[in-house]
Order: sequence, then structure tokens, then C-alpha cells
Amino acid sequence: MTAGRNGSEAPPTAGPRDLFDASNDAVAVIAARGTVVGWTSGAQALLGYAAQEIVGHSGARLLALAGDPLRLAGIVERCREGMGWSGLIPLRHRDGHRIEADLRVSASFRIGEDECFLVSAREQLPQWTMGQSVLDGFLTRSPVGMAVMDPQLRYLWLNDTLERFGGVPREQRLGRRLSELLPGLQAETLEGLMRKVMVTGIPVTDYEYEGWSWADPHRQHAYSASFFPLVDAVGAVTGVCYMVLDITERWHARRLLLMVNEAGSSVGRTLDVMRTAQELADFAVPRFADFVVVDLLEPVLSTQGHGAWLSDAGPATARPVMRRAGMSSVRDGCPEALARIGERVDFIPPPHDLNLLVEGDPIFTPVLDPADPLWASEEPVRAARMREYGLHSMIAVPMRARNTVLGLASFMRSLNPVPFHPDDVLLARELVARAALCVDNARRYSREHTAAVTLQRSLLPHVLTGGTAMEVASSYLPANATGGVGGDWFDVIPLSGARVGLVVGDVVGHGIAAAATMGRLRTAVQTLADMEMPPDELLAHLDDLVLRLSAEEPDDEAAHQTATSFLGATCLYAVYDPVTRRCAMARAGHPPPVVVTPDGQVSFPELPAGPPLGLGGVAFEATEIELAEDSLLGLYTDGLVEGTDRDMGVGMARLGQLLSRPGLDIDTLCRTAAQQLVAKPQLDDIALLLARTHGLGADRVASWEVPLDPAAVADLRTRATRQVTQWGCPELAMTTELIVSELVTNAIRYGSPPVRVRLIRDSRLTCEVADGSSTAPRLRHARSMDEGGRGLFLVAQLAHRWGARYAADGKIIWAEQELPPPY
Repeated sequence: MTAGRNGSEAPPTAGPRDLFDASNDAVAVIAARGTVVGWTSGAQALLGYAAQEIVGHSGARLLALAGDPLRLAGIVERCREGMGWSGLIPLRHRDGHRIEADLRVSASFRIGEDECFLVSAREQLPQWTMGQSVLDGFLTRSPVGMAVMDPQLRYLWLNDTLERFGGVPREQRLGRRLSELLPGLQAETLEGLMRKVMVTGIPVTDYEYEGWSWADPHRQHAYSASFFPLVDAVGAVTGVCYMVLDITERWHARRLLLMVNEAGSSVGRTLDVMRTAQELADFAVPRFADFVVVDLLEPVLSTQGHGAWLSDAGPATARPVMRRAGMSSVRDGCPEALARIGERVDFIPPPHDLNLLVEGDPIFTPVLDPADPLWASEEPVRAARMREYGLHSMIAVPMRARNTVLGLASFMRSLNPVPFHPDDVLLARELVARAALCVDNARRYSREHTAAVTLQRSLLPHVLTGGTAMEVASSYLPANATGGVGGDWFDVIPLSGARVGLVVGDVVGHGIAAAATMGRLRTAVQTLADMEMPPDELLAHLDDLVLRLSAEEPDDEAAHQTATSFLGATCLYAVYDPVTRRCAMARAGHPPPVVVTPDGQVSFPELPAGPPLGLGGVAFEATEIELAEDSLLGLYTDGLVEGTDRDMGVGMARLGQLLSRPGLDIDTLCRTAAQQLVAKPQLDDIALLLARTHGLGADRVASWEVPLDPAAVADLRTRATRQVTQWGCPELAMTTELIVSELVTNAIRYGSPPVRVRLIRDSRLTCEVADGSSTAPRLRHARSMDEGGRGLFLVAQLAHRWGARYAADGKIIWAEQELPPPY
């Protein structure tokens, strides 16, 4: 292969390894006469010739330049002396393009009779060399600030970019330290990092910090600095080089994102409208603004209807009424404010009109000028406060959520000299949007909670009376705002024969659905109790009602979200008879009652538990116990005895202790027991119903056995008249005589023995006639020519009310009369 003009002789090499390390090169074997006798795949890859195309042919066509016989002869002679040769030779590819190659020729060797040379070639890629002008441009005009500091941390050199960052001329920097020039730029910290790099030799990269610059004194900048040591030939540290990059935009964007994330956990922690507004103001001061006010429309704070201003109904025609819901300031007491929390405000930043609230676009005023004629004429008092406290920049953002106008949030700066920037508007908008959603959630919850509380209060009994049979007292504590209104309820139902029905129940769930279901169940219990049903039968009918309510539930999901859904309920029903002082009770999945005897003994009667209402298919069982005079009977819901800090057994024991305290009237006992068991609002509401039992003495009850003889009716009329007169009610003698006559006559005629008559003087005068038949009487309206059928019709006209109830041995027909004063 012939040498070219660009080749150059190389001095003797230190060894063959460097010259003939051709593991990745194109390699060929060429005879002294210039014929190619060996060709490798590397050579084919470099020059494109296959072995059959080049082996046996002259290698001259591989060169991209004219031959040079003299130079070739010198190279051959050198290789025959046992030394190799290397140089840059242009070669020609098979397709014609030129390749600059680093060519190396080995010492000559023989293959048979031929003298040969091993030739390797490697493509020489172009290398970029940096001239002095390029280096100067890179150092001085780079967007990265650079500087070199001596061991005493004094400036030796800096580029134009760093000079521009700090705003201090290069001539004033050279020979001086950073802390002497820019004391407010964390100079002490930066110099401490430089010393650390000089001592340890370990670079510090991407140290971020924030500071002021003389080049832009009205805005705080953020920088990222890296430091590395400068070492000499022997490894000694001779100084420090540092590079600075302005990352203000990145820093600001990250700060805004961080602030928005923090707002998500700091604003809207409660379902309270006013508290949420105050949380927004507290969060923004001082990290974003120096003075913040949040004004909400009055309908937003109301628990009533939405109001005309809460929808996009078109341009506003009336000035809205707003109230100050939250405010915060870097100054104690918020002296900048014209209105206090809860006071009415009507602030709309000029020159904007009332449509600002509806349109919802933020108002950005980077320079707030109180001397502006608009402020001076429309808001003179606020303009005076702006001058007094130096309010110089403002962002006002309407609060909107779910296409509902809520109010206006205003952010202002005074002590912070930096005015708001356009990026700050995006942050203010995001903060207000999140707060507005929380305010709207709280507003919706407050209205629903108020509606549920109102519904529940209207459905619970307002006045409880146990007549002469018992003294009653109740205590109801609603759940906290998080738990919502529950479905606990209770009632006291007057029954015939001076008896009293006591009921307490608990509907599963919270909210309006639970309150509405509670009202339906309470009404059903009153109806069933008026039908004189014993406790076990009443619960059976109530269970059937619950099953029907569950069957009426809609199947589609959308209807479930709006319908009054029912999940289940528990109930305990008791009937106390003051004549016998016996109490019959049955329960459906409810906690057992508590009984406190007059001497303070506490017990929980073992009643069959029964399944909760709504399961169906399981019978309920009633239990009857005898209560001594002045016994205390307590019915309650599980929220009273259950809690996160105790189980039900502990709560029941504590309830018994509280109810066994002597010397307290029943109202005080009921109130204090509930308050001490539930010291703070919890997730479930509670109900406690207490009854102190009394018995009716023999002087208030008169009874007679009746033989099955119509002649006995006259004797009973006489006895009844005499008894009523002895009780001091002569006015009722005649009506009582007629009632007894009709009821006894019907019992003798249509009933079965035994027949008994009983008069009870309680809050009313009751006449009861019992017989062994289970056939219910029927009120008939006799025609003018009928001889009979007017008995019960006459009783219904004379009595206040009348009815029938069944007993274990038959039925009882009863009629009540109002007692004359002073009874």
C-alpha cells in the first residue's frame, strides 16, 4: 500500500502493543509487490470490499491519493529493519466516498517465498478543538454564573453572567469576599460551603437558596449553586470554583405547588362555613399576603333557602348582602379591616360592578393606588386605610363552587414590598377554588343537618306525662356534626286502665333518612299501642311494617341516593299497670332496661333479646316483672352505654351506679346521668327515658264479680253509683250508671264467664267489664224501628273514649270519662 502526502513518520515505539493493537481495526496482509494476500471482515466493514473482490489484486485502488514511490520505499525499508510505521492516510470506500484512516504497518515477515506486511486501519473521526476565542465566549457569556475564589475566598475571576446576577460590578468584586459585597444573599452559608469543599475536596452540587439581588431589588430570586475545588499538578487545593444558576421561576412554581398542597390539608378541616373561611385567611397570612378578608353572601351563611344570588341567573341587578366570614393580618387585631367577623359588608373592588361575583374572574391590581379617583370616590374610607397601612397590591377572587356564587376573597400586601405577580393570581385562584368547594360542602351539610335536626325535633315528643302511674323524664343528646343526626327516639303512651306504655328505639344510620324512618316507626308504635296490643304482638306487627318498608326501597342507584332508605332498627316496648304494679316488656335487638329499687338495688332484667326489626321469621317473647312502689325504670339506646373508650358491659354498670344515687329528683337524675356518661359529643346520638313507678291504692280501685243473670245488672248499677259518689264525683253518677248497665248487659248476653266489673279513679274515671269471651264488640247504628243495637253507640256518646283489649283469659271492654275539677 502506497504512503500519502499526509503521512508522517513516527518515532520508535515503546513496544508493539500500542502500534499493533488492532483488535477492532480493519486488517489486511499485503505483499511487498503491493498485492493483497489477506483480507478480514473488519476490512470489509470499513471499505466495503469483499475478500474475493480484493485478494490477488493491487491495493493501490484503496488509496484516495496519488502514489509517492520515494516515501513508500522509505516505509518499506523501515519495516524491513524490524520497526513498524503509522500515519494518517485517506482511503477510498467501495462506493467512492473518502475515509480518513489511522494506518499502521508492521515489521516485514515472510509467508513462504513472499515478503509480507500486516496493515491495520481505523477510521479517524474528526475531533473538535477549542480555540481561545471559543473558550472566552463559553466562560464569559454562559447562562451559568461562574467565579474562581482564592484560598481566602476572595474573587479572582468571574464571568459576565455572575456579575449580572448580583448587580455588583466586576471591578468591585475582584479581591473581595462574597460576605463583604452581598451580606443579604446567605453569604456566610455559601462561604461555609466553600471552606468545606477546600478542606474535604468533595464537591457540593445543586445547593438551592433564596435571596435579594441589587440587579432586581424588588423581587426575591432563587439560585442553585455548585462548588468544586481547584487543584494544581501535585494535587494541592489552590482555590474554589463555583457556578450559579438562576432558578427563580422553577423555585416559584414549586413553592406555589407546595402551598396549594398544604392548603388541601389546612383549609376545610371542618364542616363549618365560618371556620372554613377563617382557615383560608389564616393559611394565606403571612406566607402569601399580609392582609386577607373572606366575605360570604348572607344566604350562604343561612340554613334556609339558597337565595336569588346563588345561581347564574344573568347580570346582577341588586347589591348583594355579604358578611365578613374570615380575616387575618400580619398586624395584631387586623386594624386594616373596616368590618369585624359576622358584620355586614358590601365591598366590590372598583371599577368593577356586581357582575364580578357572577362572572368569577379574579381582579389583579399589582399597584394599588389609594389616590386613584375611583377609589377616592367609591371607597373613600377604604382608600384612607390603604394609605394608613401601606396596602399596595391586591388580588380579589370571587368564590364559586358548583355554579354557585359564594362570596369574595381579597388578598393584599403591605409590609411585603414585593407586589403580586401574574403567577400569584394562579395561586390565589387555586386557593380560593379549594376553599370554595369546602365552603359549599359545609353549606350543604349544614342545611341538611339543620333539616334533619328540625325533622327529628318535630317528631320527638315535646311533653311527656305518665299520669298518676309514674313520673317520667327524658334526655336526648344529638350526635356531633361529623356523625350527623341519628334515629334514636322514645315515647310515653297513655293506655286504658291507667296503664302507661314506654318505648325506646334506635334506627340504624344518620341524616334525614334516619330521622324520617324514626318518625314512621314512632307513629306506628302509637297506633299499635292504641290498639291495646301486648308488647310481643306489638313488636311482631312493627317487624312486619319494617319488612314492608324495606320492600318498598327502589332498586336503581339514583333513587337510592334520594329516597328515604331504611337499614334496620331496634326497639324495646314496656307496659306498666299501676293497679297490679306489674310491667310487661319485650325487646327487638335492644339493650335491656335498668331497674333501680327504692333501696338502691340495680338490676337489668333478663329479657329475651329478640332479633332487630326487619329480619322477620322470628317470634318475640314478652316478660312480666313486678315493680315495687317508687322503683326507677330506665330505657336507653346503645349510644349511652357504648363508646370508643368502653364496652357495653362497663357502660351499663356505670349507668346503674349513676341512677342509684339517692336524694335526686328524676329530672336531675336523668340529665346528670346522660351528661356524665357522654361527656362530649360522639358519633351516635343517645336517648334516656326514666320512669319512677307508683301504684294505685285500694281506695282508687273497686271491682265486683258478676253472675250470669240479667237481674244482677241493677245491683251493679247501684254499686257503681254509690262508689262514684264516694269518690266525690256525683256529676258522673248517672253516666257511669248507664255505661255500667250497657257493658254488663252485653257481657252477660254475648260473653262467657267469668264476668268482672272494675272502676278505676285515676286521671280519668275508667269503667272496665271483663269476660272470658274473645269476641270483639262491634259498634252498630240502629235504625229508628230497631229494638236493640244502641248499647255501644250510647257508651261511645257518653264516654270520653272507649275500646277493647284482650287478656290471657278473654277480653276487657273499657270506657273513660273526664273527671270534673279539681281532678
